[in-house]
Amino acid sequence: MHLNSTDPAAAIDFYATKFKARKEKFAGLMDAVWTGDAWLLFTKVGAPPPSELISGLWHIGWGAEDMPSTYEKQVDSGTKFATPITDISEMVGGSRPFFYAYVDGPDHALIELNTARHHDFGHVHLFSADPPAAGEWYAKHFGLRAVAQKDKREFRGNQIGPAAFVTADHVSMIIYPVEHVRKNAPDQWQGRTEFAPTRGRVIDHLGFSVTDLDATLDRLRKAGVTVTAEPKEIAGGRLRYAFIEGPDRVGIELLEDHSPPPAPVAE
Repeated sequence: MHLNSTDPAAAIDFYATKFKARKEKFAGLMDAVWTGDAWLLFTKVGAPPPSELISGLWHIGWGAEDMPSTYEKQVDSGTKFATPITDISEMVGGSRPFFYAYVDGPDHALIELNTARHHDFGHVHLFSADPPAAGEWYAKHFGLRAVAQKDKREFRGNQIGPAAFVTADHVSMIIYPVEHVRKNAPDQWQGRTEFAPTRGRVIDHLGFSVTDLDATLDRLRKAGVTVTAEPKEIAGGRLRYAFIEGPDRVGIELLEDHSPPPAPVAE
């Protein structure tokens, strides 16, 4: 994930101290956050980046084995929440309670904490005008596993289906229908007919690693995918990257990085 921040150093410290994550050098070049499975990268901006819920990227999330205890510790440490701890056991089913809460993160990035069997960086939540089609797009172009729920579904008056669930390594991509956010952010969506591009917003874009950037771009072009930025390289060619646009105007970076990953993040 790549985020924009008015103070990247403070943002990095926040993520590294509040969640299971660690400050590291990405590709040996820049300070970043390593979650043990993915990177959070930051670009310094001169003004607060837009954070209204009008793009296809909604929030990022970490798990919590004991959500009530985790929430209490976060509150005691000064963490500000946009949504307090909430029980949604009825929605997810299962044999144990399920809670979530939204942290109001640096630059108002939205960060979910939710009941899980781990404390890892666990998911990215997106919106889409057609979640099953978006899930199929990610599965097709990145070789991921996707499961679609094609029926309309509501929970407590909020539409949560059709939906799609995509697995990228150990990170889940959960895709909800646009109707959900249109109802819950009506002022922000007044007069809008489509998503805003993610680029330039607090959560700027997704990133996927590839082994051969040129071959990947050639394949995607032939499949009709829009390439929005041609390949560039830094660090003597050790890191190469390019940009494409995904469903719902989501920015996606493709990175060919030959640097070894850092060690796992300790519990």
